[in-house]
Amino acid sequence: MAGDKSLKFDEIGYWSEIKLEILKEYAPAYTKIMSKQPLIKGFYYIDGFAGYGIHKSKTRDEYIPGSPLNALNVKPPFSGYYLIDLKGKKVEHLKKLTKEYSNVHIFKEDCNKILLEKIFPTIKYEQYKRALCLLDPYGLHLNWDVLLAAGKSKSIEIFLNFPVMDMNMNVFWENTEKVAPSQIKRMNAFWGDESWKEAAYRKVQGLFDVIEEKTSNKAVVNAFSDRLHKIAGFEFVPEPIPMRNSNGAVVYYLFFASPNKTGNKIVEDIMTKYRNKGAV
Repeated sequence: MAGDKSLKFDEIGYWSEIKLEILKEYAPAYTKIMSKQPLIKGFYYIDGFAGYGIHKSKTRDEYIPGSPLNALNVKPPFSGYYLIDLKGKKVEHLKKLTKEYSNVHIFKEDCNKILLEKIFPTIKYEQYKRALCLLDPYGLHLNWDVLLAAGKSKSIEIFLNFPVMDMNMNVFWENTEKVAPSQIKRMNAFWGDESWKEAAYRKVQGLFDVIEEKTSNKAVVNAFSDRLHKIAGFEFVPEPIPMRNSNGAVVYYLFFASPNKTGNKIVEDIMTKYRNKGAV
């Protein structure tokens, strides 16, 4: 696949390609199941951070299709596609890539706003509509309200990039008093409230006094899994996969959350296969 030389496509490494493979494996299973349900009136693909639709692979030095193009190639196809990005160049490139599809809707919008106001309200459980939604922000650019709405709908499954590296770099400092208020605000918006502090820190006895000590990534991830299940209302939240950079450090966790038992079983099997595949 050739890329436009004038555009700066995101360069992705080994684990980001694994993420794309997981989505590529699950999406056709999802559409096959939905297409066989006689009551279902439509099943849709939603991408909240769609990007250019193409990436440049670091491992193979070539251009590869991103999640929007992979979704368009799924057989049987989705009933419709909602692709969202804030950047004008990315939106224009998506329009060029999808110009032959009449059921692709592209928005230059903040997904936190348009998902809640225009898209999720059309995917109603009682109208027998369903959706698979990818939320793949680069950092803490997603609001909890979106996840809450998806979970409460009972009609939307999500794959979520949980940006733990952004959290560790900008929020989870040992000296919490030095964290910028703007970073605290971003974290509160992503988590939904300030209860992340209980997950990220624990009180321990120091030499002279009780002090706060940072917990592990795993503790934070487990707490967020509980929120997706208990607060957002997703019935199934399998253990997420840690996604790493070339140095082996965890950059984010790939979550799946669903109201559907069958979908959960399929994703668990896919994730198990990829969880420890290859070198990090």
